[in-house]
Amino acid sequence: MVCAELVERVTEYLEDVLGEQDLLRLNRHLAVCDSCESYVAQVKATIRVAGNLPGDGLDADAEAGLVEIYRSWVAERDRDR
Repeated sequence: MVCAELVERVTEYLEDVLGEQDLLRLNRHLAVCDSCESYVAQVKATIRVAGNLPGDGLDADAEAGLVEIYRSWVAERDRDR
């Protein structure tokens, strides 16, 4: 796995939905790449901080719409591979 692929797959990695082979490749890459290890740590920290923000910024419909946009983007990205 190269750094660019790790960046593309970090969400799947953090959500624990990568397949066994991809997870193995990603973990092997993290074991030898300090930059990607730092990147993953930064993403985790961002998620942790964002999780502590007040949740009253979006109503349920707006949040559902954004989640659907993201899922559509991921599906389209994966089709193009």
